Amino acid sequence: MNHLSLDTNMEAVNQAFRIALGDLYGNISYFQDGLLSKPRPVILAGLEYDTPWTRDASINVWNGASLLFPEESRDTLLCVLVQENGVKRIGGQYWDAIIWAAGAWQYYVTTKDRGFLSLASEALENSLLWFEEREYNPDRQLFSGAACYGDGISAYGDAFARENQGESGIDHWPLANPDKCRGKNGGVGMPIYTLSTNCLYVLAYQRALDMARELGKEENPHFADMHRLLRASIRRYFWMPDKGTFAYYRASFPQEHTCQSQEALGLAFALLCGLTDQEETRQVLSHCVTTPAGIPCVWPSFSRYDQPDGQGFGRHSGTVWPHAQGFWADAAKKAGNYPAFWKEFSALTEHAVRDQQFGEIYHPLTGQLYGGRQELHGTITEWHSCNRQTWSATAYLRMVLEDLAGLEFTPEGIHFAPMLGEGLTSLTLTGLSYRKAGITLSVSGSGSQIGSFTVNGISRSQPFLSASEEGDLSVNIHLI
Repeated sequence: MNHLSLDTNMEAVNQAFRIALGDLYGNISYFQDGLLSKPRPVILAGLEYDTPWTRDASINVWNGASLLFPEESRDTLLCVLVQENGVKRIGGQYWDAIIWAAGAWQYYVTTKDRGFLSLASEALENSLLWFEEREYNPDRQLFSGAACYGDGISAYGDAFARENQGESGIDHWPLANPDKCRGKNGGVGMPIYTLSTNCLYVLAYQRALDMARELGKEENPHFADMHRLLRASIRRYFWMPDKGTFAYYRASFPQEHTCQSQEALGLAFALLCGLTDQEETRQVLSHCVTTPAGIPCVWPSFSRYDQPDGQGFGRHSGTVWPHAQGFWADAAKKAGNYPAFWKEFSALTEHAVRDQQFGEIYHPLTGQLYGGRQELHGTITEWHSCNRQTWSATAYLRMVLEDLAGLEFTPEGIHFAPMLGEGLTSLTLTGLSYRKAGITLSVSGSGSQIGSFTVNGISRSQPFLSASEEGDLSVNIHLI
């Protein structure tokens, strides 16, 4: 466990950061599953959840937990792996389980744990082949299945909801409609292909190649081919040039159709995976609809959740989920659209300080904790927004560590690309433990252009710290 503190000239940001640390730490508990041989402290999905969940585990480590709680992050990733007949692979809800690759790589670049990397490479390669055999459609060159985190039926159009027997989970749909699925080798084969999930596969193939390279193994040409083909297929099936953005999903049920709704995670992942050129990136960011509380998970909400007062929104459509805010803000900052970043950051800061916690879901118009509406045993009802949700807290950590402080971890070291503004003119991170170094980072000024970069008072031409550096390091960056 590493003790990290933040001090800025804005007290609300300082408070929100401490609240985020508290929510993260408070959700670490003993747990045993997967490859853990005995109960170990792992990161649970939230105060009201008693398991890590594969996607939550991966996102939390990816967002920065690996920097603060390295051992707990490692064990969290291990506990969601499964081993069958000696073959290790990723477990959990199948469609977006591959997101584990992102968390595993982030853990490695912050710790350089080569023993874990070897295991991770094995599990990831096995998993990619496993899912290819079961969920990959070679005609479309896309993976079938639900959207990332979209496990509720409220994330999908009426055609899917009508055929779900009134149940809330999308995982029930194949059980209710086995004749409409085309699974192979024991797979599911749902007649839907989503932007976010396929972007995660692009990232996973890239991480498989990165891991092999880092381990000194020969790169698998098949994974390189799949990475290339999948990027092209996402462009072909989802990019809408007339709208300057990506569609949410393609489906072949009840007939071939495209859902052109805005999917926050899908758009963020597409930008972070580099699926757009500079002009297309600008278009995606400029065409994105946001609400007073932040970017909605899917927009617009499906009309079956409407209420006469205009305040009804689907649990997985129309509502604001902070983990999606975190990725969208990150994509916006890295693309140079700073106003889009500040809108999400400011909204989440305000909500955390107001509630003294990071909730699971917020109402898009009022900004209050709101679980959204969704089917339950045949009736549409309002659900609960869980308290102290871990990935909501780590989304805030991502905004601070990766975007404001500008930390980019690679196998070689840390690159710095900080940004300040909107009244935030100073930032100091103390207790940043990295490999064999203890770092204090101070950033001052405004904007994102680095005017000076010094380490222990000595100027450097490049804003970079090598992974081999040791001891106490005082890093000072002034922005102009």
